[in-house]
Amino acid sequence: MSTPISSHAREALIRAAIQAKEHAYAPYSNFRVGAALLCKDGTVIKGANIENASYGAAICAERTAIVKAVSEGIKQFSAIAVSTDVPAPISPCGICRQFIREFCSLDMPILLVPGDYPKKGDDAEEVEGGGVLEETLGVLLPYSFGPEELERPRLPATV
Repeated sequence: MSTPISSHAREALIRAAIQAKEHAYAPYSNFRVGAALLCKDGTVIKGANIENASYGAAICAERTAIVKAVSEGIKQFSAIAVSTDVPAPISPCGICRQFIREFCSLDMPILLVPGDYPKKGDDAEEVEGGGVLEETLGVLLPYSFGPEELERPRLPATV
């Protein structure tokens, strides 16, 4: 079960995702994405989307952050924040949702940060939560397939 993150850690994670977006390499889509992954030890690891001329070789910001963490031996996470330049919360793509599922609990918070964070209302007051949509992995990837499914008993194969 995921532990709620403090308001200080939440704000730091959001700011890190926004900062990560500055290092995006998106000359083809012009769609910059930044992600920040909060590790159980309090470390924040940032990632940005990196595109490639062959398109299929591109890697999303969320996967960049996770790959950086796992390649350094870190595999326990508390939350992830994702930011784009769109003034609305944007969810990770399907591949990233599945990739997150490999390493994170279904109740882990995923913070979807609008590009105009902190969002202001008509009266110039900050919208509650700055416009960040907080969901869980289980909400974004219902009926998911995870590593534990590979441990389930199987029926014998028929020829």
